[in-house]
This record gives sequence, structure tokens and C-alpha cells, in this order.
Amino acid sequence: MYGFGAMIEQLKKNPKTIVFTEGEDARILEAASRLLSGNFLKPILVGDPEKIRAAAEKEGYNIRGAEIIDPQHYDDYDEMVSEFVELRKKKGMTEEKAREMLLHTNYFGTMLVKMGKADCLLGGATYSTADTVRPALQIIKTKPGSSIVSSCFILVRPSATGDNEVLAMGDCAINIMPSEDDLVEICGEMVKCAKVFGIDPKVAFLSFSTQGSAKDESVTKMQNACAKAKVKYPDIPIDGEMQFDAAVSPRVAQTKMPNSTVAGHANTFVFPDINAGNIGYKIAQRMGNFDAYGPILLGLNAPINDLSRGCNALEVYSMAIITAALA
Repeated sequence: MYGFGAMIEQLKKNPKTIVFTEGEDARILEAASRLLSGNFLKPILVGDPEKIRAAAEKEGYNIRGAEIIDPQHYDDYDEMVSEFVELRKKKGMTEEKAREMLLHTNYFGTMLVKMGKADCLLGGATYSTADTVRPALQIIKTKPGSSIVSSCFILVRPSATGDNEVLAMGDCAINIMPSEDDLVEICGEMVKCAKVFGIDPKVAFLSFSTQGSAKDESVTKMQNACAKAKVKYPDIPIDGEMQFDAAVSPRVAQTKMPNSTVAGHANTFVFPDINAGNIGYKIAQRMGNFDAYGPILLGLNAPINDLSRGCNALEVYSMAIITAALA
């Protein structure tokens, strides 16, 4: 696995600044304290400075060196408002509305990234994925060549050989019912993300059918998406549609897809919809003893990532490193 050690070494050579939109949260403060002690990533904590310092002192977290920015008293607020109005003028944004919206830490933090005050952002410890993605789409927007934002989970489990078993799964968090073309784009973005983690991608387009063993419009969607992905990414091993057992078990693959170079050895999984993806990664996490990192948002112009509201401080720390490394 590419690993956090390698990511940290990369960041030491080229330090980044990361925005935490929930600066008063104890998990954020613990992670920020640990990041500061490593001296490879500079946190910006958004919120009321007095409340943030009081919360840190109460829990015993050293956040000296972190920048704390209060939207209510930000020196460049007028500049931020003007830029936000310009970005959203086609949607009827007014100065009054912009001033109101930018007091919300998710919008304020995203504008800090847009204005170049920070390299990346991590939020969502206390609010929904939609509240992270919405300002990212409105402000950061998708990068050239991307038409959607999607997501990937990286799952890591120690193996008997001493190496980590590392898998990529998507889209498990953003696109509810992706189209064939969406799935092709999701595949391409997942491959890039997987490589950051040292995965040599072997991509399986998953279904409840293997090579036409069942008939349904959802099966046809995965067949067509897989065929398009093979054409678009000819240098990446891609196959499907296939059931999960055919994707990961060499014995089953020999029976169901004996001529496939991916079946039985897949490590990057494209799910047909968010139901399958979300259930699938959580089964791996809870019953397969994998650590799950994500959702890692893909397709944006800058790294903006979302936390689970059930996250702990270690997960915040890990996701901060991942987010900054993607910058």
C-alpha cells in the first residue's frame, strides 16, 4: 500500500493547508493537535476563536500554530462576498444573500479554498454529505473532463503475509442511480484514486449477473458501461458484468469467467447504484474487518472531502492526510 507514511513524507516536502469547517468539535481539535505535532499539515479551524480555544483547553489539546478564522470577523469578508456573488450571479445571487450564506462554515470554508487561502477542505463531522457537496459543486465545481462528482472508499485490512490488503469501492455515497456514462466516469476517477494508494487497479463492474446469466435492465446497464469503459481506458484491466464472488474468488472465476484476467483478482469495484455500494462497503467494514477511508470525493477542481458524522478523531486525522495528499 502507498500508505500514510509515504503520504506524510510527501507532505513534509510540500506542506499543505487544510480547512476544518467544524473547529469547535472535539474530534477535529484532537486531530488538529496531532497534525500540528507532526509539522506537515497546517490546519485552519473555522469558528468562534474563544469557543475553539476553550474547547481545546478543556480537552487538553494543543492547537498552537493552527489558524482560527471566525466568519463573523474575517478581514477579507467583503472580498469573499464579492467573489461569491460573481460566481453565483447567473443563479440570482445577491450581496445580501451571499453575506448570509457565507456565515455558514461549510460555505465559508469552501470559499477559503476557492480564494487560494487553503489547499483543501474536510467537513461533515456534524452535518450531512449533501452539506459538504453542495457548496463544493457551487463554488469549486467539477474539473475539466468531469461532468459529475462521485466518491470512492478505500478499504484496508492487514493480511497474513504482513502486507495490507487494499481495495477501492465506488460510488458508495453520492450518485444514487448512475447512468452508463456516469459509471464510466466513476471508473476512471476511481482508478486514479486507487493508484494514489498503491493499488494496481483491476476493475470489476458488479452485478447480480455474470456474463448475462440473468436478464434485467440493470444488468444491461452494467454490461454497456463496462464495454464503454474498456474502450475509454484500454490500458486498464476492466471486466464485467460479474457477481462479487466471481470478482474475488479465483475458484469461482474459473467456473464463471475462465478467460478473464480480472475475475478472481479484482481490487477496484464499480457498483451499479448507491444501494449496492453503500451496503457493500459497510459489510466489508463491519464484518470483514476492513478499515474504511472515505467517502473520498472525486471529480472536483480541488480536494474537498466529507466525514461520517459517526467518525472518531483517528478517522479525521487519516482523512485529513488523504485529502491533503490529493492536493
